[in-house]
Amino acid sequence: MGVFSSFDVNASGMTAQRYRMDIIAENVANANTTRTADGTPYRRKVVTFEQKPDRATFRNLFDSYRQRYDGQGVRVTNVSEDTETPMVMTYDPSHPDADENGYVTYPNVNIVTEMTNLIDASRAYEANATAFGASKAIAMKGLEMSQ
Repeated sequence: MGVFSSFDVNASGMTAQRYRMDIIAENVANANTTRTADGTPYRRKVVTFEQKPDRATFRNLFDSYRQRYDGQGVRVTNVSEDTETPMVMTYDPSHPDADENGYVTYPNVNIVTEMTNLIDASRAYEANATAFGASKAIAMKGLEMSQ
């Protein structure tokens, strides 16, 4: 793996984790949304990643033969609704979205879980940013040595 391919790997990781943080923020913001545009309670969203397929993604400008490398990294493949975690049923007959028995269906968003996921995504983003900085330092040192 060349130094330039590490930029692609780290950048894809930072992009994916940033998107994951956006979805977590949406989940937290809608933790008490009992009615969405379609009339149902908000359902927690989950981001799925996968490894990027092997393909040429960057041409090494300093290589006279323009050799290609296999770009690796991650990409977001899916944002799906969490159908496995049950919705929260709370007795509140005065709520406008209460059913005939007085129960309100609240989203299946657990703030503790979301904050844990947010910390995880934040740390993964930081790790990718640190690795990107290290790759940049290596590239800069290589340029200094060639002078």
